[in-house]
Amino acid sequence: MIIEHENSEKININAFQNDLITWFKREQRDLPWRKDQDPYKVWVSEIMLQQTRVDTVIPYFNRFIEWFPTIDALADADEDKVLKAWEGLGYYSRVRNLQSAVKEVREKYNGEVPSTPEEIAELKGVGPYTAGAILSIAYGIPEPAVDGNVMRVLSRILSIWDDIAKPSSRKVFEKAVRALISHDDPSAFNQALMELGALICTPTSPSCLLCPVREHCQAFSEGVHEELPVKTKKTKTRNVQLAAAVLSNAEGKILIHKRPSSGLLANLWEFPSVELHHSLQNEREQIVNLFNQELQLEPSLEKIIGQIDHVFSHLVWNIMVYTGTLSEDFQESEEWRLVSFEQMEEYAFPVSYQKIYQMYLNSIEE
Repeated sequence: MIIEHENSEKININAFQNDLITWFKREQRDLPWRKDQDPYKVWVSEIMLQQTRVDTVIPYFNRFIEWFPTIDALADADEDKVLKAWEGLGYYSRVRNLQSAVKEVREKYNGEVPSTPEEIAELKGVGPYTAGAILSIAYGIPEPAVDGNVMRVLSRILSIWDDIAKPSSRKVFEKAVRALISHDDPSAFNQALMELGALICTPTSPSCLLCPVREHCQAFSEGVHEELPVKTKKTKTRNVQLAAAVLSNAEGKILIHKRPSSGLLANLWEFPSVELHHSLQNEREQIVNLFNQELQLEPSLEKIIGQIDHVFSHLVWNIMVYTGTLSEDFQESEEWRLVSFEQMEEYAFPVSYQKIYQMYLNSIEE
């Protein structure tokens, strides 16, 4: 069978499938979510792998499955424990959506991850890529699973010059996968495309001489593999200046605050922080006033122990870190807790605040 893409030469699909899948079965990495084709484990791994490197995900996946081995276990879990299991992976809406979706699976589908494109696409947090990955890998259904990796690979193989940063381009690549995908082994085919993008057909300096499908690649034959894929740059990130304070009371307990239930880093814990709209680097009194106005706190700030810069996809936090003390009459609430060093381990913090806590521990050891 032959496929012809616009402006491309013809590709022998059967030969392409055979070369790709043979390579994958010989060279695939030993990854924990590949040990079986349990739809729940495939689902968890695919959600974790969004925006995150494989090497980073492996220990998180193992711990997550140990803590929540089944859909029932995750559906019944306390959200704070779920966030703690995800602590450090970032993009926390992923795991909140995952827990909401597994509850829906238990209620609507008797705990069985649905196996039709229509049903699985309705689950919270399950987009076209995740749906395609679960359906093909776990259920052997020939559905495309198109992410940036796959678009990069196919833009080179088929010499596709559509801008992969544009959402509309996804349809072009999904159509290409539907034409190319193996109906005998869609699981291996889709995983092979992902693996090829991760190991061989990398964003820069692709290892074309090691590529198992080089003879099928239009970009290589045309000498334009370094120019593809076409991808416009993202808009510039915004810098936000913050002041955070690690505040302790007379008993040595530390004040922590639960972030709002919606928005960035929802429901995670942090040290009290305020946004600085002017240059207040040395204006400690004004920063104390901000803590008072915005958080109703009256801390006594002692010293600056450092600065943390944390990069999100759309903004950068520049956080000045203070130590200080609390007034003795401070009252705890649902959002505000005073915790011991031992109790800190029970709460999930964003990476930036984990770094702040480590900075604080280092400062009191000196």
